Amino acid sequence: MTRIELPIKTVAGLNAREHFRGRARRVKAERTAAYLSVKCAERPFPCVVTMTRISAGVLDSDNCVGAFKSLRDGIADAYGLADNDPGFTWNYAQEKCARGKFGVRIEIEAKP
Repeated sequence: MTRIELPIKTVAGLNAREHFRGRARRVKAERTAAYLSVKCAERPFPCVVTMTRISAGVLDSDNCVGAFKSLRDGIADAYGLADNDPGFTWNYAQEKCARGKFGVRIEIEAKP
């Protein structure tokens, strides 16, 4: 299993009120960070990818998935595939932590 921790502060993807330029800058940075981190790691395929949002607050299920969209695209880019490829199984989770701390954990394991 490959485990990657990124110091990214995810936002509620669907409900975030951002200026379009700020959003584009944030999405590009998140996608690039995920791409570079996964590209340099061991990448089994087909695989199960579990992304865990680490934050003091908890999002509802649809916003949690939306918060990971750019990371999901970056991971798929590292494989050179589309994110809807049947070789991927995507799982999402959240973990509470102390205020002022945040991050994202990406775990990639081979499908059984």
